Amino acid sequence: MCGIAGVLDATVGRHDLTSRLGAMQGCLRHRGPDDSGLFVAREPGTGFAHTRLSIIELSDAGHQPMGSSDGRYHIVFNGEIYNYAALGEELVAAGETLRSHSDTEVILKMYERYGVDCVRELEGMFAFAIWDERERSCFIARGPLGVKPLYYYEREGMFVFASEVRAVLASDLVPRRLSASALRGYLLFGAVPEPLTLSDDVRALAPGHHLLWKDGNYRTTQYWNVLFDPQPFTPDAARETVRQALEASVERHFVSDVPVGMFLSGGIDSTSIVALAAKRHGSGLRTFCISFDEPEFDEGEIARRTAAHFGTEHFDWRLDAANARSLLHEFLERSDQPSIDGFNTFCVAKHAHDHGAKVVLSGLGGDELFGGYRSFQRVPLLLRISRSLNVMGPLRRASGTLLEAHGLSPRFRRLGGFMAERPTSAAAYWCVRGIFTPVEAAALVRKYCDEGETHEDAAALIPVPPQPTFEDEVSYLELTRYMRNQLLRDSDVMSMAWGLELRVPFVDSTFVNTITRIPAGMRLAHGKQMLLAAVPELPEWVKNRPKRGFVFPFEKWISTEWKDLFVQIEAESPVRLQTWYRRWCLLALESFLHRNRIPANFLAHAA
Repeated sequence: MCGIAGVLDATVGRHDLTSRLGAMQGCLRHRGPDDSGLFVAREPGTGFAHTRLSIIELSDAGHQPMGSSDGRYHIVFNGEIYNYAALGEELVAAGETLRSHSDTEVILKMYERYGVDCVRELEGMFAFAIWDERERSCFIARGPLGVKPLYYYEREGMFVFASEVRAVLASDLVPRRLSASALRGYLLFGAVPEPLTLSDDVRALAPGHHLLWKDGNYRTTQYWNVLFDPQPFTPDAARETVRQALEASVERHFVSDVPVGMFLSGGIDSTSIVALAAKRHGSGLRTFCISFDEPEFDEGEIARRTAAHFGTEHFDWRLDAANARSLLHEFLERSDQPSIDGFNTFCVAKHAHDHGAKVVLSGLGGDELFGGYRSFQRVPLLLRISRSLNVMGPLRRASGTLLEAHGLSPRFRRLGGFMAERPTSAAAYWCVRGIFTPVEAAALVRKYCDEGETHEDAAALIPVPPQPTFEDEVSYLELTRYMRNQLLRDSDVMSMAWGLELRVPFVDSTFVNTITRIPAGMRLAHGKQMLLAAVPELPEWVKNRPKRGFVFPFEKWISTEWKDLFVQIEAESPVRLQTWYRRWCLLALESFLHRNRIPANFLAHAA
């Protein structure tokens, strides 16, 4: 796990390039505290920067940027390739010589031999760039599900890329302009929708895509996508398929030259991973949990009981409002793009880091694949109701507009916004997942961007390709919107803030390719019953526990001990905030703009 960055611009001199790469590298130091390096090519204006967290091949043989033996290719790589040993054996059998036990070298050799098709053979999470000195080209790829980020800026032949938006901006080659479209998406959903970023000129390379830059031009190609392809299954066959696929994925994610720990809450997903890991690896595993004084949020006792059941060495951090507040400034400083989430991962990652962990597994992704969210029930219900009212036409839309403007709570105002739109699955999904309404978002965009009257339907930001069933549409939306734009991005940034590698066995292309063959009616039935059946080792106190996400007592904290932090934000907002997550949304946004020196109206007023 690492931080990567690069500049491809013939107009930048060698000394200037080295300085800019150094600035980008400095922004990524937290991602790779163990080692760092620079590469400057013979080609004018071309160079890479790298910071390394040593997980596989701990010796200097894993140093990056890494060059090929003949000096033609150079690579910077962020992530882990879990099948690198098998691929290395195939390469050696084919006559290649490997100088290390590094997955980075395997990627480089695979590219030398197979070109852009090498990505199809890689099992893991990755974002990497390879410079070809002979062809004067750069190949850049991002993993299938987007676990590892990759951002870039392109203009008139210049190409700048990095693992984080702030590192792209640190090159000082990118205009610091706020994107109104990205801001609108952020306000509607609580996370910036890819490929947009809040920096108007910076984009995210889409998951499952690679990019080839040459002579100042580039093209992107998709090599993987989430595909629901239901096949005939009996319940027993489906259960066994899930079992075998999850066992294999957990085992892949234990590939490491350092010990692997696990986040453990009171939920089914993290407990399933701990159960399978304990069955295979026995005692000596370490688990990490956050607990609270507030009983409605506390999962500490269940996690401790589960850890004792499976024989793990368990570390519990009891966090209260005062201790959490003391971390808030550092959390905002270490954030990249803002979201309404991330603080929970920041805290549990700090907890694991403080106890010497370098790699942890997380249960992220189980809800999206097995129907663990309320959206799987609420989105179909909303859609049925709205379509039944569709015969009322203008009256339904007028009622929705009235409710959006005057609803007493954000939930009712979102419902009004949904009624005013066409009844689509994307619109219903926004109604369930949304933060501000389109009208409210437009008012806030005018505050920060000085735009004119702009109103865009929320659903326009989340097109949904045709899926076999409506339930698959919801699963697709959860995987490619909420999980990708918020959960995965926050998990990457907040774990790497502490030099910690976070791995997600449920978010694995081999696993997903297998699970999406199971029909939705079976895979998503009765709130994760399929997963429960596949892991009978789960203790009864986890199986029978009501569904609860890993959330903090923010509503209580923000209305009491943290209240003073949000007074100014609430006073200056042109729309009613009312909820903790709306206040948090604007706090995180303003912090991002200040830290990255991106001009906005409120900054000008403050001056």
